[in-house]
Amino acid sequence: QVQLVESGGGLVQAGGSLRLSCAASGRTFNSYTMGWFRQAPGKEREFVGAITWSGGSTSYADSVKGRSTISRDNAKNTAYLQMNSLKPEDTGVYYCAAKWRGFSIDRMAVPDWYDYWGQGTQVTVSS
Repeated sequence: QVQLVESGGGLVQAGGSLRLSCAASGRTFNSYTMGWFRQAPGKEREFVGAITWSGGSTSYADSVKGRSTISRDNAKNTAYLQMNSLKPEDTGVYYCAAKWRGFSIDRMAVPDWYDYWGQGTQVTVSS
């Protein structure tokens, strides 16, 4: 009922910044909690952060807290992940995910909780 398309990934040097976008179509965007995950080569999917459908609450993994910001523009049906001070260990495929009317703060870091996923966008951070 919703399609998600990530964009904004690329190759950056350590210390640089990127803003990833997740464009949604389909069901009412502002009724979804939006999550961001990443997967490094040879590793399992890892939680990055999430924002509630109301935009009133965000959650971040400790590895990115303080240098990443999740936001959303409901008028544009788009969620964003701003990443600063990038490190080589931030390298991976970044995915956005959506949960219909998700209000569970403690479940937002669990991949299986989400209903929909995007195709991913590659982020590579060189040292």
